[in-house]
Amino acid sequence: MFKQAKQNRAFEDIIVQLQESILEGKLKPGDKLPGERQLREIFKVSRGTLREALRALEQKKLIQIKTGAGGGTVICPVNIQPVSDSLDLLLRYQKISLRELAEFREAVEGLVAARAALKAKKEDINQLNAILESIKKHLDSGMFEWDEIMREDSKFHLYLATIAGNRVFESVLFTIYDNINRYFNQFLPRTNRIFLNIYKDLFNITQAIKERDSNKALAIVQNHVKKFNRMMETGEKGQKGQKGKAAIHEE
Repeated sequence: MFKQAKQNRAFEDIIVQLQESILEGKLKPGDKLPGERQLREIFKVSRGTLREALRALEQKKLIQIKTGAGGGTVICPVNIQPVSDSLDLLLRYQKISLRELAEFREAVEGLVAARAALKAKKEDINQLNAILESIKKHLDSGMFEWDEIMREDSKFHLYLATIAGNRVFESVLFTIYDNINRYFNQFLPRTNRIFLNIYKDLFNITQAIKERDSNKALAIVQNHVKKFNRMMETGEKGQKGQKGKAAIHEE
């Protein structure tokens, strides 16, 4: 499976050979690599070069190096968790701007809604209607509970990704919606108008999906994101203005 590493770039060549074997399925999750001595003989490299290459692969989450009795180098399942982890940190500490977040959501969530309109089954429509009904009960009762309604809103958008049937969309959007309330809580006013807008837009998205109108579903989602982003940008400007006035007052 492996061959002697090119000596002028042995470190990189070991990484490439092992990485390709994992991604091509020649090495499967749970498989163990040969021992260090055997790998050094195969690649014709020093212990330091081999260990450096293995550490790089471990950082990529492609292998796990276990020490002690019964240890060794084990192949890990290939997934997008490292991407989700990085995105989670950026969102958690609001290192992604409102504009960047809106641009991403318009593109991805618009596409997700369009795919959902083409792929939704009767039970999917029923599930979306159940979420809408839950929101409507809060509105009809006058219980404008922010956390409850925003939780249902997130559930709705994530279920669209499930209907679309793409695990990358699901994983990334799960990370987005696991953190997006940090932006909503900071920049959106907690008014009845916000809740009514949410319900109206989600209702219209559901109707478009029910009608299997992918273009309409895409357009409604994109307008939904743009509208709420404008509200948040207004809130952000207001906060900056208040901070500016406070700074002038302190001087």
